[in-house]
Amino acid sequence: MVPMVDLKKQIREIKDEVYHVIRNIFESGQYILGPHVADLEKRIAHYHGVHEAIGVASCTDALHLTIDALGIKQGDEVITTPFTFFATVKAILYTGAIPVFVDIEPDTFNINISEIENHITKRTKAILPVHLFGHPVDMNKIMHIAKKHRLRIIEDCAQAFCAHIRGRKVGSFGDAGCFSFYPSKNLGGYGDGGMIILNNSRLAKRIRKLRNHGSPGSYRHETVGFNSRLDEIQAGILLVKFKRIEKYTKKRRQNAALYSYLLSNKVTCPVEREGSYHVFHQYTIRSPKRDKIQKKLKEKGIASVIYYPVPLHLQKALRFLGHQKGDFPLAEKASKEVLSLPMYPELEESTIQKIASVIHNVV
Repeated sequence: MVPMVDLKKQIREIKDEVYHVIRNIFESGQYILGPHVADLEKRIAHYHGVHEAIGVASCTDALHLTIDALGIKQGDEVITTPFTFFATVKAILYTGAIPVFVDIEPDTFNINISEIENHITKRTKAILPVHLFGHPVDMNKIMHIAKKHRLRIIEDCAQAFCAHIRGRKVGSFGDAGCFSFYPSKNLGGYGDGGMIILNNSRLAKRIRKLRNHGSPGSYRHETVGFNSRLDEIQAGILLVKFKRIEKYTKKRRQNAALYSYLLSNKVTCPVEREGSYHVFHQYTIRSPKRDKIQKKLKEKGIASVIYYPVPLHLQKALRFLGHQKGDFPLAEKASKEVLSLPMYPELEESTIQKIASVIHNVV
């Protein structure tokens, strides 16, 4: 079986270093908000060229805590995309705010920036762009709109660690950038984890309190917060992988280039806009024959996944928003055509060639 992600191959290379770090953490007896978390926060802040980085329990929490700390509340509106993972919109709803969807660009799958201003109202407080599959949203255009309308920007960078726009890393443009360390992510731990990066020290102070029961420390609680802390073991593992993240990213891009070379005349391959640096968390093709392709891949023992088969505006859980089929036609069309193929740094060229051959035979 060819899996979507083979974490076993990666651990074989780094297991001695990982085991050494974990053993030291066990011997220290410190497991929550310890030196490894602080070190990871410092290194990730420096890597992104920002002043602050805050480790939390997941990217969902990163988004939620950021939205909460920005003062976005019941009845406020946050503009985002209907074509992303459910956690993006869930984080908005946790605060009582209302997600307002804008359709996507058919080539990058990211939010259609040219349509954003048509959805801004007096209740709009923020824009939450998602750098989907690892391709950056054009943040310069987003920031122009935000400045014009005095809106906050929260970047969902769950799938885009290392992605940048002309050298500037995603997550560093808006009020905050939110990252995921879920195991399958480009920089992933061996459990859940997340990170918020930002430049505003006052906002960072609020978020640090919120992640720790609303407490600045010593059992004093200044607000009603949450329990969302990145643990020492995950931070230690992430520090080991962080040293290799540029190498991992380069290999992902090489794998993507080979895929595109082999498949470009058979299916619609991912694009990389000028000035953008795509990190290919997913290598996602489009084809009207998507279902046939997936069926044949499965017969050959090759995994593939549809991200996402149901756009958010058509999810049962969000029925109360009042959307129906046809509201966001580009997202709906994408959901019927997209297919993500196996993608990870250790993926071998011969395996990519095998996958491409199966797709050629179908198309």
